Amino acid sequence: MLSMHRTRAARLATAVLASTLLTAAGAAAPASAAAVHNPVHQRAEQHIPFTAATVTQNDNGTYTITWNTSKVQRVTVYAGTSQDRISHKHPVATGAGRMTVTVRGLGAADRWWFELVPDHGHPLTLADRSLHLASAPNLRDAGGYRTADGSWVRMGVLYRSGDLSKLTDADMAKLTRLGLRTVYDLRTPSEQSASPDRLPRGVKAVTANVTGTTDTGNVSIPTPEAAVKLMTDGEKAMVSSESGRAAYGSLLTAVGHGSGLLYHCTAGKDRTGWASAAILTALGVPKSTVMQDYLLSNTYRAAENAAALAQMPEAQRPIYKPLMDVRKEYLDAGFAEVKAKYGSFDRYLDKALDVSARELRERLLVD
Repeated sequence: MLSMHRTRAARLATAVLASTLLTAAGAAAPASAAAVHNPVHQRAEQHIPFTAATVTQNDNGTYTITWNTSKVQRVTVYAGTSQDRISHKHPVATGAGRMTVTVRGLGAADRWWFELVPDHGHPLTLADRSLHLASAPNLRDAGGYRTADGSWVRMGVLYRSGDLSKLTDADMAKLTRLGLRTVYDLRTPSEQSASPDRLPRGVKAVTANVTGTTDTGNVSIPTPEAAVKLMTDGEKAMVSSESGRAAYGSLLTAVGHGSGLLYHCTAGKDRTGWASAAILTALGVPKSTVMQDYLLSNTYRAAENAAALAQMPEAQRPIYKPLMDVRKEYLDAGFAEVKAKYGSFDRYLDKALDVSARELRERLLVD
């Protein structure tokens, strides 16, 4: 049996694994579900005709912008250093209704925003989802996704992240300029004491302890299969435990009433991953898109995970890797728990979290 508190490799991976272990150790399990809302697709298309669009900041300072539209012949792209400072004097790109373009020469900025203006219908404003903070690689915008009825989740108002204890002064200044106001910390008291958040001056800190425990205790994992079970049981506990319901209810209520809000745990993938999945599902984002957002933690955490695994004895790597990953089966376990306990996602929001999906949509959707 492998004790996670006895090996040097385990110590190196503690920050990565804490989110998973705490969740599984802190509550009883079963749960998950997802019901996607299907309102009027045609009405929304009359407003924002984009059916897909993304912005990606490249390592060389260029930006790749991809879009697809419904019944649009031409799209003009404008850029600015904030959503309120987009210049319409000179477009940075133009293209047909379905296109991928590369934008160069924009210069330095905290974040570049791009307004995609179709030849008819309303424009769409997007930015790269990642904030590109070396001190917090999994800190990213929770918005920028299209719902099943053709609306879009606002960007620049809601963020998700992992550990914030290593934020540099420059990164904190950047978050201040981007309008960060409130941080919801989903970790336990022991995690908070071991790695206290570094937050910009004036940012309100709120604790929403998902597991309801104070510490991890000592958890032994003998096999990769046991590690996978720990992850799926932990996901179920986030849905059905009393502490999970209280924490996520508090968070989603705040999401529906404010902006400039960030939520995080230790790795930014498990407790934070369910928070994002719940928010996006409540907003009507299709489950396939919710899953894509969840799995992005594997991309943003790739370097950290690889470095931690490289420090471990080879025999231990297959056991630890499932704990560092996010996997489809983990999130599916959470949705299955919702269905088992509540029958539908709307009932989970109403009965477990006491949250109004309507308020969330009114606050966070652009149509």
